Amino acid sequence: MYQRLAHLHHQAATRTSGQLDVLPAVFKELGVISERLQMAVKQLHQQQEELSATKAALAEEHQRYQDLFEFAPEAYVITDRQGVIQQANRAAVALLKTQMAALVGKPLTVLMPEAERREFRTRLHQIGQTQLLREWQVRFLPRVGEMFTATLSVTVVNHTAGEAGLLRWLLRGTSTDQTGVSSDVAVLAAKDFDPCQDRPIQHFTRGEIISFHPQTIWQVCQGLVKLSTFTERGEEVLIGLAGPAAPFGPALTNLPFYQAVALSDVEVVGISLTELLTSPASAQVLFPHVSQRLKQSESLLAVSGQRRVSDRLQALLQLLKQEVGERVANGTRLTVRLRHEDLANACCTTRVTVTRLLSELQQQGQISLDAKHHLILHD
Repeated sequence: MYQRLAHLHHQAATRTSGQLDVLPAVFKELGVISERLQMAVKQLHQQQEELSATKAALAEEHQRYQDLFEFAPEAYVITDRQGVIQQANRAAVALLKTQMAALVGKPLTVLMPEAERREFRTRLHQIGQTQLLREWQVRFLPRVGEMFTATLSVTVVNHTAGEAGLLRWLLRGTSTDQTGVSSDVAVLAAKDFDPCQDRPIQHFTRGEIISFHPQTIWQVCQGLVKLSTFTERGEEVLIGLAGPAAPFGPALTNLPFYQAVALSDVEVVGISLTELLTSPASAQVLFPHVSQRLKQSESLLAVSGQRRVSDRLQALLQLLKQEVGERVANGTRLTVRLRHEDLANACCTTRVTVTRLLSELQQQGQISLDAKHHLILHD
């Protein structure tokens, strides 16, 4: 552009005055175009910086939850739909009496007696069809040590559209001690444990900032909480939504700036880190919800990785549909009202862009608003 302007200036200097009548208008128009191009470049550069900051923040939170999975007191194994082990935590490695390298990439059935494998494959096929939570007992035969019986609980880990979901297995040993008391008693006690009972409940109204204590983890009893961080420029970045039973707090993140805002009237209870370290029941109840937050963080990371803003918005709406959606007659209604600014922060773009894209989706009949201005995503 600048070379073209210089060339035109050079030609203008060599022409007569009669030939220069149109040149001022041309120069002015080219100057305007040049300024617009410079502005567009600055905006793209700013969006790229915001996207990089969001990816870094989500990657840190992902690592935090990955560490919680790795050091969880219960034995967890992640497999694909064919039962091939993708990941196992330290408790699982200890329970199965083997090494991590000997587990990853191997079918879970290699650790079972021949008589157990056919039934396991049958149940695995049923899980792929129904995607319901299943629980049953299976005998394991480690390469080192004696055979033992464990209770398997499995749930499907949801992934983005077009990808096969993974399976998360919880393995609980059911060995009996000399007194004849099963170790599953502790598991049953954990199932009856409810952190929202017999604890002081803190109430926050919509829009109120929730205060933190560095040695306490908040757990939502009712309502929805928006979790966000801030860039060096003071721009807000959405990093999560905490619904009923979801944990949050500075103890679960490495981010230097971390804020929680009530998106509705919220009730939360505090669980001290000391209690989690000394109470297996508390840790066992909390861990599945920490795992759910990890999956949500991965989904938000996938949203920010989309190149086009329209694709980011579509992916975000699908995530919100899973997290806070309820079925209605004409589609799925989001139970909370998110501002256009909140959606823009999650998509690393501007509020004006989100407003324009939502208007286009509404004109195309993909979304609508109910009487209370809640978004409805049509099937």
